Amino acid sequence: MDQVSPSEPAADSMSHEPRPVGHLEQATGSLPAIAALSFVAGAAAGLVGALFRLVLHQADRFRNWAIAGLHSGDAAHGANLWSNLGGLLLVTAACAAAAAVAAWLVRRFSPFASGSGIPHVEAVLLQDLPQAPYRLIPVKFVGGLLAIGSGLALGREGPSVQMGASVAHLIGRIFRRQLPDCLVLLAAGAGAGLATAFNAPIAGAIFVLEELVRRFDTRIAIATFGASAGAIAVSRVFLGEQPDFAVQLQPYSGFATVPLHLALGVIAGLLGVGYNKTILGTLAATDRLNRWPVEVRALMIGAAVGLIAWFAPNLVGGGDAITQRTLVGPEPLRWVVLVFALRFVLGPVSYAARTPGGLFAPLLVLGAQSGLIFGILCAQVFPEWAPDPRTLAVVGMAAFFTSVVRAPLTGITLVTEMTGSFTMLLPMLSACFAAMLVPTLLGNAPIYDSLRDGTLKLRDK
Repeated sequence: MDQVSPSEPAADSMSHEPRPVGHLEQATGSLPAIAALSFVAGAAAGLVGALFRLVLHQADRFRNWAIAGLHSGDAAHGANLWSNLGGLLLVTAACAAAAAVAAWLVRRFSPFASGSGIPHVEAVLLQDLPQAPYRLIPVKFVGGLLAIGSGLALGREGPSVQMGASVAHLIGRIFRRQLPDCLVLLAAGAGAGLATAFNAPIAGAIFVLEELVRRFDTRIAIATFGASAGAIAVSRVFLGEQPDFAVQLQPYSGFATVPLHLALGVIAGLLGVGYNKTILGTLAATDRLNRWPVEVRALMIGAAVGLIAWFAPNLVGGGDAITQRTLVGPEPLRWVVLVFALRFVLGPVSYAARTPGGLFAPLLVLGAQSGLIFGILCAQVFPEWAPDPRTLAVVGMAAFFTSVVRAPLTGITLVTEMTGSFTMLLPMLSACFAAMLVPTLLGNAPIYDSLRDGTLKLRDK
């Protein structure tokens, strides 16, 4: 599981120094063979990731349709929201049951499928953990569908990355590649999974080099680019070619806006430190409830999410719709602040359910909202020269991602590919500079380094 116990002293220290993935350096197989297999592995990862996105989309639609139908039936009988106790209990029980079943699948069949899965992929590449049995793939798929589909504030990219890595590793084994080559393919498959999750092939490749292996290696880069290309070639057949978010193209920002972008980066850095601490603190709090089975804890969290879904169905789930509304904005300031506060808590609580689900999509929600809030305030204080608040929402996505994950190149590229906002590259660079600097000076570890500590505990179980 991707969690840290309350007794873990290194949760917020800077003791997690990047380590090179030494076994990848020993890869000596034929480079053309690895290149060809990387494309095949990427295509397979893209297929799995595309199917996962499609079924998640249908699950979200079904959840919203069911809630809307129950409300419509209630209104037809002249009742108010509070009087339809039956509908409320039905939605709450359904969300609770789905979360509990997802947690049971993980505990019973594949403990490493818990959480985002990215810390497990990193641990496998570092040879701290073995590759999990391949039953992880269906557990991650079905468990992620149940958890995210029930409304937990989790991202699709974590399951997509871990499933992509496992699929690629399996293909390496099928073709009788040695361990170093299988690890190269595993890293490439992880990038393919991220590329598919967000329709962002370049970000998927950069994610492998910047976050997973933390160095540039020609062999790994070739495999990663091949896998991302294969994944996108397949996934776009099912998902289309348009960016995930429709954003109006903004003009290039001038030098006068640099201080605002730096200030937004500082704010994002501080918020990122707080979010990391909230995630780890929530995990530690649920660890103290270890007398209760993990399914019971997930059931309670799922019930709470179901309750929110009944009254505000648009505020639960991965959050893509929230991000889109934020980027189109501006919405009323009080409403954005309220939703930001809710999602700031809901994301870590959802992650503590120990079900499959990632962090990236919820991070993008909070980043867009924090940028929009900052932009609206700037427009009120400096109406003469403050930029469009929507541009700061785009910048905030990259900055908040950077402050939490500490992978600025991935964040900038990911947001650019998801929004098509290539005119925002300089503002994102300025904001991510500050968002990277602040948590580093404060001694706050990147979130996946901290979560990897909890993942390693499963080695002795």
